[in-house]
Amino acid sequence: MEPSRIKQRSVRDMQKPLKQKKCRNCGNHFVPNRPLETWCSFDCGVAIAQSKLAKKKAQESTRKRVEHREAKERLKTRKDWMREAQVAFNSFIRARDKDLPCISSGIGNTHYVSGVPKQTSWDAGHYRSVGSCPELRFCELNVHKQSVHDNQHLHGNLIEFRKGLIERIGLEKVEWLEGHHPAKHYSVEELKTIKQTYKAKLAALKHSIVD
Repeated sequence: MEPSRIKQRSVRDMQKPLKQKKCRNCGNHFVPNRPLETWCSFDCGVAIAQSKLAKKKAQESTRKRVEHREAKERLKTRKDWMREAQVAFNSFIRARDKDLPCISSGIGNTHYVSGVPKQTSWDAGHYRSVGSCPELRFCELNVHKQSVHDNQHLHGNLIEFRKGLIERIGLEKVEWLEGHHPAKHYSVEELKTIKQTYKAKLAALKHSIVD
């Protein structure tokens, strides 16, 4: 095709009326002045530009948060991961035993002091303590919902803990807990897995309660 004819065709195309579009901001239909125009008015054009800018800022903010979180993760020590894994595990235990009484004293979620009802504060109490038997720190049979008073102020109230434990899981399992267990050294990767596992188990437990 000759260059002059190509030019003429191009001019004709430019002179064709543009088809109606739907404004990306307000949804009204309009005839654009230019092919790439997606707004029906100046105000809508400003609104679209502001929306794009806000989206870009949000993406940038998200990127920075992710980078900051990843940087903090890289700086965590094994002690940090152990603490976070224990927090996740203990949260699951308290939720698992939500409707059960204290393993040692038998008090419920509400107790009475001089006839006045009080909400009981709860810990995840270890029968075999973390200090004496770290191998069982993440053993679900070894850890049960226990009042803060029994766990912290009565040092676990172990005699009553054992009685409650026998009623709950049976003497055979209690004796297994009291037996010898091989030493366990948790790696950082294992602690990360434990944390994620118990966060997931807690979420699943809460979901089942809602359902």
